[in-house]
Amino acid sequence: MDDDEVAAAYDARAAEYVALIGSVEQMERDDVARIGRWRGETTGALLDAGCGPGLWTAFLANPDPGSPGREVVGVDVSAVFLAAARAQHPTVRFESASMRDLPFPDGSFGGVLAWYSLIHVPPAELAEVFAELARVLAVGGRTLIGFFDGEPRERFAHAVAPAYYWSAEALTPLLESAGLRVIGSERREREPGAAGSVRPHGALEAERR
Repeated sequence: MDDDEVAAAYDARAAEYVALIGSVEQMERDDVARIGRWRGETTGALLDAGCGPGLWTAFLANPDPGSPGREVVGVDVSAVFLAAARAQHPTVRFESASMRDLPFPDGSFGGVLAWYSLIHVPPAELAEVFAELARVLAVGGRTLIGFFDGEPRERFAHAVAPAYYWSAEALTPLLESAGLRVIGSERREREPGAAGSVRPHGALEAERR
C-alpha cells in the first residue's frame, strides 16, 4: 500500500483506534518501560515517525510532570490522527509528512521512534524508508523500531490495512545498509488481554554511524 491508501484506511477507523489504544495508559507496561529507557539514552530533539494519535509523541515530550521536557515532533500521513493528536496534546508539535520524504534537514534528531509505524511498508520499499530515517538522525543518534515478529516479509490481515511480519535477523541487514548499526533487540509474547494485538512483539535499536 502507498501512503495515500494507508492514510485513508486509518482516517476511516481513527476514532475506533483512539478509543482502543489512544493513550499511554492503555499500552503494555513493557512497551512504556522500553520506550522510556530509550528516551533516557538519547540526546537532543526526538522524532516520532508515524505518530498516529500522538500518545508516544506526548510521552517522549514529557513522560511525567517531574521530568525535564524534550523537543519532540510527531509526523503522520493520517489527517484524522493528526487532528486528534493536536486536540489532545496542544503543546506538542505535529506535522503531516511521510516517512519516505521527511521535511527536516540531515542530522536533525538525536532519536527517531518508529513504533509499529513501518508495518504497512511493502518489504521491497523498507530499505528506502530506513535510509530516510537515517538521514535525519545525527551521527550517534538512535532509532527504536517496534514490529510484529514472525516469518519475515509475510503479509497478514492487520485490522486496519495489510501489514508484514519481520524478524530481527531480517531487519538487521536493511538497517546496516542504511548506515544504522544494531545495538539491541528483543522479542516477547504479548500479555494475555493486551490492548492492540496478541501477536509476538519485536523491537530493534540501532545507532547512526
